[in-house]
Amino acid sequence: MLRFDLRNPVFAGITSSERLQAAVDMAAWADTRGGIAISVSEHHGSDDGYLPSPLLFAAAVAARTRNVRIRIDALIASFYDPLRLAEDLAVVDNLSGGRVDVVLGGGYVPDEFRMFGVPTSEGGRRVEEVVVTLRNAWRGAPFEFRGRIVRVTPAPDRPGGPSLVLGGSSAAAARRAARIADGYIPSTPESWEAYRQERLALGKSDPGPSLQLPLVTMFLAEDPDSAWEELLPYFLHETNAYGAWLEAAGLDGPYPVATEGALRKSGRYRILTPADYAAELKAMGRNAVAFFNPMVGGIPPRRGWDCLRLFEEQVLPRFT
Repeated sequence: MLRFDLRNPVFAGITSSERLQAAVDMAAWADTRGGIAISVSEHHGSDDGYLPSPLLFAAAVAARTRNVRIRIDALIASFYDPLRLAEDLAVVDNLSGGRVDVVLGGGYVPDEFRMFGVPTSEGGRRVEEVVVTLRNAWRGAPFEFRGRIVRVTPAPDRPGGPSLVLGGSSAAAARRAARIADGYIPSTPESWEAYRQERLALGKSDPGPSLQLPLVTMFLAEDPDSAWEELLPYFLHETNAYGAWLEAAGLDGPYPVATEGALRKSGRYRILTPADYAAELKAMGRNAVAFFNPMVGGIPPRRGWDCLRLFEEQVLPRFT
């Protein structure tokens, strides 16, 4: 599985065009080597050019792949017109042959809400309206939207449209997901129990304990110590950029603002040799999944390719 957010800080020395094209090439690479999913996320007005248009990127990936699922993780529902979103997602779903999955969030970065003129207090309501609208739109029949009758075409390739999972960190978000979504991905583990209890109260099946794993970014290198010195600025850039957003929103999360020493000790970022990573995957058994964010924090594409090639040449052969 590959993840992309397309951060492109100035110190990386790479154009946005080079980075975007490399990401699509990497997705095509994964598609022919057993990849299961390409995950892409969204933010707006970021100094480092964080991808603001996940649907356009998803369409490009859909055109270059045939097998991997395309997961938009997460799409910030608060900033979309629900009808246009229904149309655009249906088109992407058709381009991909029904391979699109969507994680919807309400957003949390105050500057983004100001950019779009949306009050932060409306996030939850807008998420709910988007989910209801998408469900109605993808049935193919006319339906009522904000007091008028509308119809969205074309229908998605996947019957009923892409799966809709909600993200969030609050008990309210968890309960909302239990009521209207296909699943829930908590930003913090504490809210999972609220999701579970609400599903049970609604007479729905028990999702069981959360299976969410700790958020860890993996990178492969022949010499991990040397790679740490080279890649540390990119790791710091990611965690501190996310950390600043979370602090501005008054939230806790998996990306604390960190110094070099604290980051290395946290285990949040790991660099392993191909042999060591292969051993870890084997120890996980049949459920092992290799997960890479090959340009995390703005790592130049050539270094991202180095990681992926090591996986292809020295890890994959151990499993064939």
